[in-house]
Order: sequence, then C-alpha cells, then structure tokens
Amino acid sequence: MSHHYQLRVQYEDTDMAGIVYHANYLRFIERARSDWVRNLGNDQNAMRDAGFVWVVRKIEADYLATAKFEDILDVETDLVSVSGVRLTMLQTVKRAGAEIFRASVMVVCMNQAGKPVRLPAEIRALMQ
Repeated sequence: MSHHYQLRVQYEDTDMAGIVYHANYLRFIERARSDWVRNLGNDQNAMRDAGFVWVVRKIEADYLATAKFEDILDVETDLVSVSGVRLTMLQTVKRAGAEIFRASVMVVCMNQAGKPVRLPAEIRALMQ
C-alpha cells in the first residue's frame, strides 16, 4: 500500500541559504498523510465529530540531501504496521527519484480526552 503526493517547493519553504528549512519536511509529510487517509476514504472531519483524531506519537527523521526553491518533490507513504491503537508508516521524500528525506512516523488514535483508543474496525479495514 503505497501513496504518492507531489508538491513544488515554494519560496516560503526555504531558509536564508535557499534550501528547504528542516521543519518544513514535517509539513510535507503531514500533507501526504492527510491526502493518503482521504484517498483511503477516511473522513477526518467525520472522525473528529465522532470524538476521535489522529495524533503523531513518534517521528524518526533522516535528512539525506537538500531541496531548493522550485524543486518538484514526491512524498511516498508506505504503511509498515497496524495495531489496535497505532499505525506506523515510512515516508520518503524524493527529488527526481533520489531519496532526500526519510521518516518513520507512528500515529495513534485518541479520544477528545487525549487518551489513546483502539482504532475503529472500519478504519483498520481500510488499512488492510
């Protein structure tokens, strides 16, 4: 189960050296995850209205090369594992097919009180 999300680096994404500021890679992979769950059919607004939200629990990131203004980037999201309360994904950012950033991302499902809860069966089924 692999998802691709493409974006163009905007001027606002860069720092004074003209390269993508390190924290913006987290924004890029967040956009890709949101697009991925939307494409799976998981309506995050409906999920929130039902009292559940996705929360990032852990990220391990490797910065392998730089990206610059106007670069076209492909963010690939691959599901690594699904458990009762969490999903783990590998997300890579590539420029012209070359990997420039990699992150292992664990997300959990939480209720409105901020407590982890089991993933609803219908969401787990989307991930299988």
